Amino acid sequence: MRYDFDRVPSREGVYAIKHGNAEKMGHAPDELPMWVADMDFPSPPSVAEAICDYARRGFFGYSEAMDDYYDAATGWFARRHGVEYGRDWLVTTPGVVFAINNAVLAYTEPGDAVLIQTPVYYPFATVVSRNGRKLVTNELVYTPGGKPEYTIDLEDFERKIADNGVKLFVLCSPHNPVGRVWTRDEHAAMGEICLRHGVIVVSDEIHCDLIMPGHKHIPFLAACPDAAGSAVVCTAPSKTFSLAGLQTSNIWIPDERMRRRFRSQLACAAAGSANILGLIACKAAYETGEEWLDQVIAYIQGNVDLARGFLASELPQLHMVELQGTYLVWMDFSALGMETQELNDFIQHEAKLWLDAGSMFGGQGDQFQRLNFACSRSTVEEALARLKSAINK
Repeated sequence: MRYDFDRVPSREGVYAIKHGNAEKMGHAPDELPMWVADMDFPSPPSVAEAICDYARRGFFGYSEAMDDYYDAATGWFARRHGVEYGRDWLVTTPGVVFAINNAVLAYTEPGDAVLIQTPVYYPFATVVSRNGRKLVTNELVYTPGGKPEYTIDLEDFERKIADNGVKLFVLCSPHNPVGRVWTRDEHAAMGEICLRHGVIVVSDEIHCDLIMPGHKHIPFLAACPDAAGSAVVCTAPSKTFSLAGLQTSNIWIPDERMRRRFRSQLACAAAGSANILGLIACKAAYETGEEWLDQVIAYIQGNVDLARGFLASELPQLHMVELQGTYLVWMDFSALGMETQELNDFIQHEAKLWLDAGSMFGGQGDQFQRLNFACSRSTVEEALARLKSAINK
């Protein structure tokens, strides 16, 4: 079946924060929303059908995953990524950020050091600092025009761990916002360092299914199997199939002792029953959504190719970092010579674009903006035209 991603239904009036909440969040109605990591595409039709079929039965009480759910989840990762996760490893949570927060509380104490790699998804820093842990950063190395353009300073990585007595490392793989898909060697190197220093690894792999052609996601545990006793892998169907509102994530914890600690902390948060519609949707997506996903990835790659060509001919002063994974484009505006707030104001008020400012992600992100390319081709074309008009003006 062929899916038409050029025709995107309106999301007005359906409680979508991406489209219907502009003025409340300080944005004008005429700003083009390409900010939060939420697809403009509807989920696969088979997922909606599965939800409707279940909803007709009328039962929405307390629920939990059953054998068929475990089969769908483990089968997806075996088939799509070649990794065998044990069904007993699986813990469901209301979201990946929730799971990372839970892991910080479960495995560290107030004052303990937690490492992240900046610029990175901003809730990472929030869950560390708001829980009274010490935030330690390993800055990714940016080399414009390089292949790849962001790399890991492994010497600094190990030095920061040793000097600060880091207890836990939150890995972003694939990396949001810089779009890197870490190689097997990069994963293994980080894993070996963490093992050597007794550091627990929480690997956020929520974007693992959204890999651009020519690249391959290597699950952390596939690259570093020796770390199974000290690792938590966070996955979800939410980004892959546009299911974020159903609040269902799959957290894989191989070690029984670590799993008990994680579950114990979940109990403290009173996070018990799973979202029944989230379970239904995830199972359906993993069983029937592969063809849809392959077409989505090809379409997003088309958006990237369009933008790359446009920038080369019309806005050569802007640089779009190579997108290897996720659908989030990291664009370098440093050639415009603006201060951080000046750039943010220019994007919002002159270009009339609602983007995620790079300064939100920490590190050296001040001169960047993050754009969501999981949208129609016409939306990308309109965004590029607005940028060109504002810069020329």
